[in-house]
Amino acid sequence: METGWRYRFASVLGVAVLTAGSVVAVNNGTIQAAVTSLPALSRLPTDLPTGIELSLEVLLTAAVVTGAFLPLYKPRPRRILDIIALAQKRVIVAVFALATIGYFDYTYRVPRLTLLLLTPILLVVLPLWFIWLRQPDTRTERAVVVGDDPAMIERIVKAYDGPMLGYVAPPTPYRSGDDSADQESQSVTDGGQASFEHGYVGGLSRFEDVIQKHSIDSAILAFEGANRAEFFGALHTCYEHGIEAKTHVDHVDSLLVNPTGDERPIVDIDLEPWDVQDRMLKRLFDVVFAGTALLVLSPVILLIAAAIKIEGHGPVFFTQERTYKFGDTFTVYKFRTLKPVDEDVDLDIDGDRRTALGDFLRVTHLDEIPQLWPILTGEMSVVGPRPAITELESDYESQLTDWRQRWFVKPGLTGLAQIHDATGKEPERKLRYDIKYIRNQSFTYDIQIVLRQIWKVLEDVGSILH
Repeated sequence: METGWRYRFASVLGVAVLTAGSVVAVNNGTIQAAVTSLPALSRLPTDLPTGIELSLEVLLTAAVVTGAFLPLYKPRPRRILDIIALAQKRVIVAVFALATIGYFDYTYRVPRLTLLLLTPILLVVLPLWFIWLRQPDTRTERAVVVGDDPAMIERIVKAYDGPMLGYVAPPTPYRSGDDSADQESQSVTDGGQASFEHGYVGGLSRFEDVIQKHSIDSAILAFEGANRAEFFGALHTCYEHGIEAKTHVDHVDSLLVNPTGDERPIVDIDLEPWDVQDRMLKRLFDVVFAGTALLVLSPVILLIAAAIKIEGHGPVFFTQERTYKFGDTFTVYKFRTLKPVDEDVDLDIDGDRRTALGDFLRVTHLDEIPQLWPILTGEMSVVGPRPAITELESDYESQLTDWRQRWFVKPGLTGLAQIHDATGKEPERKLRYDIKYIRNQSFTYDIQIVLRQIWKVLEDVGSILH
């Protein structure tokens, strides 16, 4: 509780002080003169406030911005990208509020030039402040054990030497009352180097509530096997709330883990292989690439849709459930290239289902255009492992232990396997390329793969022309 109040006080004070300091800085005469010397901004008046007028401007701006950031003062784990997005949204809300106040009340207005200079500063400074507050020295540094395997919970408790809040597990008949819960908690912690602060803190369905209520630092997964849906559901919750995920070394075969160089029994799971800068750059590239392509190809999209309808062999789009990060599913859309059948999963293209238009769309890769939309919305990336058909995932997993390592990155429109013509018909070869990409991924690597894919598309189109 004390840590929570410290966080609230520090975050409120920081927003107020940083905002006030920024207002004073942008009201510097030299800065405003330099800015208004630019042709595009030369018509803005340099109306520098002094005395009481400057004090009112500072107090008003600090009050509005501090009030706009109210949702961020609650200490809860968040990913860095989420912190940046939330903080920047709050800045935009505050700027619009200040502009509105100035429009209706001239006495309390903030000059347009001041707002113009203040906005980019706050868009950078305030997110950085909340990112700094997120650092481990301001957090509780407590772990929670999450799982359904009592034996594994016991092993983790014995192996882990850090502070533990308690454990999250499915309810059992022996956990009906406080006395039995205390006895069970005690039996779990006996003989371990760590001790639980609260023992049993809730069922698996309450894992997210436990994270928010107790502001835990990390979660140690203790499931019977890493191939369970609950295991990756817990990983997804850790990812969404920006907390560290750990597990016992016995589960590393199907996971992406951070190499430590030693033989510690508890290992860190690599929930996000990209660092913050690369993630932002990759996301920016995805948005620009998909948005530009959809805009440029919009006439082609309309022509293809009209041609499919004229051909008369079914709906324009073919839909299919695919799997992406941490086992979640989403719907993939492609232009229909085959005559429809009842079964959605059919890897072998039957000759009597083929159409001339469909063959052309597949060879030219134009049938993939609708997948630009999930790239724009964030479910896919331009480069990454191709999302597998959800109904076939269990088959791949039973054949290949490492298959689920693909779930630690966003699926892609193209990838290293695609440019080497490795498909789902060769799952072992495809997985080998996918894991190679995951282990070596970088923005420059993505660009190389995109260029290789564009060259392959041009070669396929050229084969038609010849």
